[in-house]
Amino acid sequence: MYDVTKPEHDVDQAETKISARDVQVYYGDTHAIKDVNVDIADKTVTSFIGPSGCGKSTFLRCINRMNDTIDICRVEGEIRIDGQDIYAPSVDPVQLRAKVGMVFQKPNPFPKSIYDNVAYGPKIHGMTRNKAELDEVVETALRGAGLWDEVKDRLDTPGTGLSGGQQQRLCIARAVATQPEVLLMDEPCSALDPIATALIEDLIDGLKKQFSVVIVTHSMQQAARISQKTAFFHLGNLVEYGDTDMIFTNPQDERTENYITGRTG
Repeated sequence: MYDVTKPEHDVDQAETKISARDVQVYYGDTHAIKDVNVDIADKTVTSFIGPSGCGKSTFLRCINRMNDTIDICRVEGEIRIDGQDIYAPSVDPVQLRAKVGMVFQKPNPFPKSIYDNVAYGPKIHGMTRNKAELDEVVETALRGAGLWDEVKDRLDTPGTGLSGGQQQRLCIARAVATQPEVLLMDEPCSALDPIATALIEDLIDGLKKQFSVVIVTHSMQQAARISQKTAFFHLGNLVEYGDTDMIFTNPQDERTENYITGRTG
């Protein structure tokens, strides 16, 4: 499905992968996301930044319909991936989540072996015909997550026995094993030490050759290091979106500038 030999797109020339129009999110009577319009490029790392409670994680969870699991949550507007409305009645959220992988804030490996953690998605989606194909998928995903050499001799041991950083890379391997087209990451390094964080950041830089990567981060330094595009959220509004360099060096909105410079938190 993916040809890693193709030259990387220039960010400005990258095709739009995710398109959101007039997105509103309500938790009961609370209007959590207001009028979000954004086009997110393919083969690009896009960071969502902003103060706690500003809506960045809520919007991220709209992209794979994770908010469907919250009874009081209502999503309005339109989100398209490759032109397809992901909230259309014909779309199966389970199939959507195979196409849109997700890595959470805290590593959450299944209480299964390392092998079965990665094999789970391909198995339930019927992606392989036999054990040899499944073995190949598992190895490819673990290599992609930079974990293969560390675990290849203990694939039958519990994933929960790995270190925190290794567990998070296992969760990334699990997410990429279903060959998604979009990879969502909700503060994937916030529970990790600096060395593990650096490994994950290097990994994200490599993943953008294959996926549209969207990451929520509380660290502006991390956003500046790893992303080509940055979106700043404030009080449920998408205030500003553009090239990361421009957002950090020449923001167009005073609210963005105040956040970047630390005048507001």
